[in-house]
Amino acid sequence: MKQAIFLDRDGVLNEVLTSKVKFVNHPKDLYLLDGAADAVAELSKAGYEIYVVTNQGGVGLGFLKEKDLIKIHDHLMKLIKEHGGEIKEVCYCPHKPKAGCECRKPNPGMLIDLAQRHEIILTRSVMVGDHERDIEAGEKAGCKTVFIGEGETAADRKAPSLQAAVPAILELLNENG
Repeated sequence: MKQAIFLDRDGVLNEVLTSKVKFVNHPKDLYLLDGAADAVAELSKAGYEIYVVTNQGGVGLGFLKEKDLIKIHDHLMKLIKEHGGEIKEVCYCPHKPKAGCECRKPNPGMLIDLAQRHEIILTRSVMVGDHERDIEAGEKAGCKTVFIGEGETAADRKAPSLQAAVPAILELLNENG
């Protein structure tokens, strides 16, 4: 059994709703945030498995085909690998926002599924996200949580970017270790 780091995708690893990109519907629309790939590399080198857990309601709503989403995630994993990091798996909820599924955050389904398949101890792991739904999913799964962004949050820690959050993530993992 092991510890892991779960990362939300949009707003944690890549830009969204910026002047460059509104939605990530093609690999060319994926722009990593400054320092995000280096942060994943640092966390990978520290010996932790990293998973991406992302709501992708655009699939269920018909804006994005699942095969295109897989291409986007393959591209994301390649970009991270080029910087020395590794994403073990990208897990996504393709359902419509109001579908009522267990996998769509703030529900913890994706984290629980990954934990069962990869022998992860959720109570010794960390969920990182830029929305309270990410934090809530992490809390429901029993993880420690880190919020990326400004404003109020129920998370255990917060930071302005994934790169800035690396020390807090490692600290939370070591507390649990």
